[in-house]
Amino acid sequence: MCGQCESKGIDRRYLFRLAAAGTVAFGLNGMPWQAHAADGAATALSPAEALSALKSGNERYVSRPELCSIDLGKQRGAVAAHQAPWATVISCADSRVPPELIFGGRGVGELFIARNAGNLVDTATLGTVEYGAAVLGSPLIVVLAHSNCGAVKAACDVISKNATYPGAIGPMVAPILPAALAVRDNPGDFVDNTAKESAKRTAERLTATSTVLASLVGGGKLKIAAAIYDLNSGMVSYLG
Repeated sequence: MCGQCESKGIDRRYLFRLAAAGTVAFGLNGMPWQAHAADGAATALSPAEALSALKSGNERYVSRPELCSIDLGKQRGAVAAHQAPWATVISCADSRVPPELIFGGRGVGELFIARNAGNLVDTATLGTVEYGAAVLGSPLIVVLAHSNCGAVKAACDVISKNATYPGAIGPMVAPILPAALAVRDNPGDFVDNTAKESAKRTAERLTATSTVLASLVGGGKLKIAAAIYDLNSGMVSYLG
């Protein structure tokens, strides 16, 4: 399922597109931005193509989860001078949800990833994804929730059990509480329903709070999606 294996299959065309990529310029708030880092070219993939690549990668992860040899040394050398990630993922810090693996064994330099408990967006994470989109030229942001999330469960317990937590854990899960309140009477699993609702709200909040991202989305240069990963099946489902 690794990048070396996929180069022989459905995603081979994407590799050619990456190799042929050129520097992309666009305007944000009247200021020209170059979609590159360290004088390297940005990806040539469109938002739709990037999303398709993630989907096909996850399909491989589910259907053919075997590992093969990856020449990481060669990949590391190829991207040492610059990076051109073609997708950005805001993921939970949960050790069972490694984005590079669940999206098909991605190699060095392909995914731009921000991880924290609950896949939330604070100032640092917002700045990170703005940098990925506006400077590196990543055309896709996926807010990736997952089933049985501990941070989400903590927020649900605040609502249903009046739970409290030590240190910074309580303030950390506080942004999830509105999502939990919105779905607490819905049928189905409270935690997973909340995880989905929180991911959708976080995705919507990105353009509401960031003029940088809103401008890119409005110009058709960026797509933002919410999704949830199932720990048991390995499948990523996108939330419309």
